[in-house]
Amino acid sequence: MLGAIADPTYPAFPILAIFGAVVVLIPLPWHCQAWNAGTCLFMIWTSIACLNLAINSIVWSDNALNPAPVWCDISSRIVVAIGVALPAASLCIQRRLYNIATIKSVSVTRAERRRGVMVDLAIGLGIPLLQILFQYIVSGHRFDIYEGIGCSPYTYNTPLAYPFSLLWPLAIALVSACYCVLTFAAFLRRRAQFNAYLTSNSSLTANRYFRLMAIASVEIVCTVPISAYGLYLNLTSAPMNPWISWDDTHFNYSKVDQYPAVLWRMDRNAVISFELSRWLAPFCALVFFAFFGFAQEARSNYRKAFLWLRNLAPFRKIFPERPPKGAVPIEKAAK
Repeated sequence: MLGAIADPTYPAFPILAIFGAVVVLIPLPWHCQAWNAGTCLFMIWTSIACLNLAINSIVWSDNALNPAPVWCDISSRIVVAIGVALPAASLCIQRRLYNIATIKSVSVTRAERRRGVMVDLAIGLGIPLLQILFQYIVSGHRFDIYEGIGCSPYTYNTPLAYPFSLLWPLAIALVSACYCVLTFAAFLRRRAQFNAYLTSNSSLTANRYFRLMAIASVEIVCTVPISAYGLYLNLTSAPMNPWISWDDTHFNYSKVDQYPAVLWRMDRNAVISFELSRWLAPFCALVFFAFFGFAQEARSNYRKAFLWLRNLAPFRKIFPERPPKGAVPIEKAAK
C-alpha cells in the first residue's frame, strides 16, 4: 500500500526494468561477432542502468531509509556514469555509421577494425569513468535517497558543475546529432560505394545499418530534451552557489539527505525530472529489442539455440525431431 503511494508506477516500473535488462542483452553475441563495439556498449550500459534502477525501485519502494550505504555509493556512481554512457555509446554507433558512409576502400583490414574498436572503447568506457571522477569534484555530499526512486547522486549547483558534469550528456548528444546529419548526407552522395561496401561485408547489411541509425537517433531525440530540461531546472529552480574551495564544497561530505515521497512529489519539476530520467533506460532497452530482437539474424540465432537445446538429452522427448517434409518413415517404407 505504501509502495503504491510512494511510486504510482510500482511494481510496473521494476518489472519492465528487469525485463529490459534481460532482453536488451539477447542480440549481444552476434553484435560481438560483427565487431560492433558501440552497439555492444549500448546494450551492456542499458542493461546495467535498468538493473540498477529496478533494484533501487524495489528496495526503496515505500521508504527513504539508509540500510545499504555501500550499495548507494555504488548505485549513485552508476547513475552518474549512465548519464553519459548511453549518449557516448550512441556516439560510437553514429561515428561507425559515418565512417562506413564515407569509406574510401571497400575492404577493411583487421588492424583498422581493431583500431576502431579501441577508439569506441575509449569513448564508451573512458568518458563514463571520467565523468565519475569529475562529478566527485562538484559532489556536495555522499548521496541522496528518495522514497520510490532510491539512491541518487548529489551535484552541488556551482558554476564548475556545468563543465565538469551537467553539460556532458547534452554535449555528447549534440555531437552525435551532427554525425547523424553528416552520415545521412554522405549516404546520399556516395550510395554506390556504400552499397559496394555492404556487399563485401557479411556482418553488416543495409537493414542492420539503418536499424543502427534508427536506435542511435532515438537515443539522441530522448537525451537532448531531457538533458536540456535538467539544465534549465538547475539554472532556474536552484540557487547558484559560488565555488569557494574544495573543502567548502566537500564540507560534511558523509551527509545523506533522505526525502519521503510525500515531500519530493510535491515539487512538480522534481517529479518530471526523475520520471523522465529513470524511464529512459527501460525505454531504450525495449526499443533496441524491438529493432534487433525480431530481425532476420535474430530469428536465425533463435533457431540455432533451439536446435542446440533440442539435442540435449533432457529435451529430446519434449521436442522430438521432425522428419523432413515428404520423407516416408522407415517403418511405413518397409511395409
